[in-house]
Amino acid sequence: MTATLTPPRTEGPAPVRAPSAFRTELRRGLGPWTGAAVALTVLVTMYGKAPEWQGRWADVTNLLHVTAGLLGGPLALAAGCWQGGRDRRRGTTELWESVPRSPLRRLLVSVAPSALWPAAGLLLADAVCLLATWPYVSAGRPFLELVAADAVAVAALGALGHLAGRVVRWRLTAPLLGIVGYVVLGLGAYAEGPARWLSPASEHQFFWDRPVWWSGPVSMAWTAGLALAALLAYGLRPARLRPLALVPLAVAVGAAGLILRLPPDEGPWRPDPALARQVCDDGVPQVCLTAVDQSLLPDVSAALAPLSARLKGVPGAPVRWVSGLGGPALPGDVALPAVGQDAVRGRLAHPDLYLNSAVNWLFSDSCEPGDGAGPNAERASQVNLAVIEWLAPTPVGYGPDTAGAQPYIDRLEAKSLTEQRAYLTRYLAANTCHPDEVPVP
Repeated sequence: MTATLTPPRTEGPAPVRAPSAFRTELRRGLGPWTGAAVALTVLVTMYGKAPEWQGRWADVTNLLHVTAGLLGGPLALAAGCWQGGRDRRRGTTELWESVPRSPLRRLLVSVAPSALWPAAGLLLADAVCLLATWPYVSAGRPFLELVAADAVAVAALGALGHLAGRVVRWRLTAPLLGIVGYVVLGLGAYAEGPARWLSPASEHQFFWDRPVWWSGPVSMAWTAGLALAALLAYGLRPARLRPLALVPLAVAVGAAGLILRLPPDEGPWRPDPALARQVCDDGVPQVCLTAVDQSLLPDVSAALAPLSARLKGVPGAPVRWVSGLGGPALPGDVALPAVGQDAVRGRLAHPDLYLNSAVNWLFSDSCEPGDGAGPNAERASQVNLAVIEWLAPTPVGYGPDTAGAQPYIDRLEAKSLTEQRAYLTRYLAANTCHPDEVPVP
């Protein structure tokens, strides 16, 4: 009996699925490099100014916003323009148009790297900076809606640059467009009036504010609406469909109208009661800061402690040191300098310099035009400087020359404690705007 051998069953190779055009476009060309360049540009800029923003959410959000608009936006414009002219430079325009897809779909696939990669690079840099700020912040929250609006604005600029590259054939269009974009965005950010808030680089520097709830979505509608209207006007075929581009354009115009109705100075920002409320220590006199700076309260109290000890019991001495939006509100309140300028990563960097500033504020009077004149004006000026330097010497390398005030400083130091307190009583009661009233030690 002969066995019959059955040949092994063989199957053909599994079909290989071709990668989608969208995925291919995202991986090739200038897109990934643009995203990396935007992220690196923002991170390097932020790193160089880290002491200025690591401590408050408002500081980091504001600087990220300005950096994204002034640097990331022009970079996205220029890179998108170069990417948009790629097919024309390679002579593959006709090959790309032969793909069995609608013109608008081909355009959107082509534009995707110019829009998405810069936005992704910006979001990566934003995440790094927000995480670097988080350990040093004591109050508030990051304004993520504005971070998202910045990413949309950069993506819109990348898309508009891409269209410019497809339309204009000149090779120098990309760098020139980046330069023009930087100038226009910079001028718009620092212009007067409500139009400045239309710029993706507008600046805001109030630490206890928050944006109104609709500012982020409206900003997205403004920038994205312009870009989408331009894409539809260019890519819709046949021409009778192009009026559809008026829909996103109308959305952009409506969003711009809302922005233009904002107050010229404040824009979309309003005081946040949770951040502006006073937080005080238990000292005598009390030291009160706004909640946004409450992590600095122990440092400020320690810096003012030597001055508070010397003024204790002196008539006219401060009852409370107050810093913040409301300022002095009760009898005996004395304004403090803003602590943010001297803070680094949630700590007071130069307590001696801050103490000197506080003494200057304590002895500053609101003078009228013509005050401070007369035969004793120079002497009064030197006495004022001597009192300040006696109570809180200016750190080396800061402040004015104290040679002329040194004799008065020596006299004050030579007095007994009782005599010093008596002199401080007379000095605090005098109006330093009137030189004849300033007592001589």
